[in-house]
Amino acid sequence: MNEQENLQVVHQAYEAFGRGDVPGVLAMLTEDVEWSTPGPPNVIPYAGTRTGHEQVAGYFGAFGEAVEVSEFEPQRFFAEEEMVVVLGRYAFRVKSTGKPVDTDWVHAFTFSDGKIARFRGYEDSAAVAAAFEART
Repeated sequence: MNEQENLQVVHQAYEAFGRGDVPGVLAMLTEDVEWSTPGPPNVIPYAGTRTGHEQVAGYFGAFGEAVEVSEFEPQRFFAEEEMVVVLGRYAFRVKSTGKPVDTDWVHAFTFSDGKIARFRGYEDSAAVAAAFEART
């Protein structure tokens, strides 16, 4: 696939995520996808590295159970060869503490044979962890 096709897949993945369509997102991933989100997994339930569709589905489940997203805004998209990088921001509330998080993020997608083979998320994981550790 070319860069424009890879960009289209990422846009479709974000649209599926926005609809809560986890099977739709999974269909865009390789079977052995590696999905990595920063932070300590013992504090942030969805943090860490997961491999394969079942574990990535677990990521989405943990994310949805842990936070309530009020804003999710992919803002800038860059593509080069097999990689797409997206700059954005989001805001959410941690359900267990009630604490808000508002942070910029970077998502890096690596493609293989037209599907997402690797995802790396980058955000202010210290702020996210602090919101999970806060007491109401």
